[in-house]
Amino acid sequence: MRDFVKGMGMFAQGLGILLRKPKLLLLGAIPAVLTTLLLLGGMIALVVWIGDLSAWVTPFADDWSDTWRTTIRVAAAVVLFAASLSIGLILFSALTLAIGAPFYEYIAEKVEDDLGGVPGAVDLPWYRLLGMGIRDGLILVLWSLMYAIPLFFAGFIPIVGQFVVPVLLALVSAWFLALELVAVPFYRRGMALKQRRAHVRKRRGLMLGLGLPASLLCAIPLLAIIVMPVAFVGGVLVAREVLQDSRESQPV
Repeated sequence: MRDFVKGMGMFAQGLGILLRKPKLLLLGAIPAVLTTLLLLGGMIALVVWIGDLSAWVTPFADDWSDTWRTTIRVAAAVVLFAASLSIGLILFSALTLAIGAPFYEYIAEKVEDDLGGVPGAVDLPWYRLLGMGIRDGLILVLWSLMYAIPLFFAGFIPIVGQFVVPVLLALVSAWFLALELVAVPFYRRGMALKQRRAHVRKRRGLMLGLGLPASLLCAIPLLAIIVMPVAFVGGVLVAREVLQDSRESQPV
């Protein structure tokens, strides 16, 4: 719990840093605007067609009584929306960080310079960052599906499906979003996704403390434009904390 609260505090610190440096906030918001415009249509379509989608995935309920048919389709709609939102948030962050790779590397460099810098930082060209961001983003989306699909079927369990499953989906999206948010500081140290996962696995509470408020706030489309750069700076702070912890835990 202490790590979780600390992660939330680092998210708040990200806001404080960007309020003192509005230029960085503006730079971080530009890619988020583009990604929001790309994905907003999909979210609107989901809301409009959620009733038809819930009927399509529950054809077995066509001959049920009105009460049970409505109950199972409301349950399906809740889980469909939660699962789509969870995957959409991961896709949103992956696309935003990939599209805005040069912007976010610049922001990470400025923030880390103020915190003591990164000895031996790897200077990656923008196209390498773009390629790595797209590749890792796709991997994380596929991994998130491994959790979202069984949770979708669990959503048909009365009570559990309507209350427990959305909470679990929120935690899944928080974890994978946090993995995206700490990516650039790891790239700057020459570390790929496999190494990133190995480091952050030791500080799950810290990662969830960053990812949960970020994912909940990013679910509000227009607010996500501001939340994304704030969460990214929080991710820089979390990455430094995780890497510092790893260094201290290594045998001398």
